Amino acid sequence: MDNNSFLPALAEKINHKHEALVEIVEDALDATVQVDSAHIVKLMTELKEQHGYNMLFNVTAVDYPEHFAAVYTVVASTGNRPLTVKAMLAKDRPEIDSLCGVFKAANVQERETYDLMGIRYLNHPNLTRVLLPDDFTGHPLRKDYAAT
Repeated sequence: MDNNSFLPALAEKINHKHEALVEIVEDALDATVQVDSAHIVKLMTELKEQHGYNMLFNVTAVDYPEHFAAVYTVVASTGNRPLTVKAMLAKDRPEIDSLCGVFKAANVQERETYDLMGIRYLNHPNLTRVLLPDDFTGHPLRKDYAAT
């Protein structure tokens, strides 16, 4: 079942209710929701509680020349196709609220993204390195990382 017809109405509701910037980009293969980073928890809570997107499948980040993007994939048990959710983050302050309070699966995935990309997840219960040693300097998947 491929039924994401609720997405335009959801974007309008969140834009109006929370004065957020939510944009939907859909094509034949994918649906992407882009949200202002300040509203990530509100959007993901709404997707989970009202639309059945009850599994956080992936948390990652992308290092673009002008900004970072926090990228999430959520999956619904209701038959809706998976959604990609993106929030743009400033290069000089790559931080966003943690989704640990919404999805338990966010815990380790946010730590991994912090470890490798340097994205800070605010209010995370244990934002420490998970793959690299504690004394490691830098974040090796960033484009500006200089391997020695």
